[in-house]
Amino acid sequence: MDHPADRSPAQGREDADGTVWFTIREAAAFTGRALQTIYSWENRGHLSGPRHDERGRRIYSQRQIAAAELKARQNAAGVRRLAAS
Repeated sequence: MDHPADRSPAQGREDADGTVWFTIREAAAFTGRALQTIYSWENRGHLSGPRHDERGRRIYSQRQIAAAELKARQNAAGVRRLAAS
């Protein structure tokens, strides 16, 4: 896996209030995660409430993506604690 500093920055779209929106592919590049991981976050309900861009693709705000990643990390930590018990 590439180091985050070695990757080119993901390009999102910014709306009038400064919110940055990403497609699922852009979200994967932004977080440095695999595309399948972002789909998994959707399927598990960590990432929900998308808007749609001009091409009909689901887009998520940077805040939604960060919250989904945090929730996934918290769930993984909980699983590790249970496994260690």
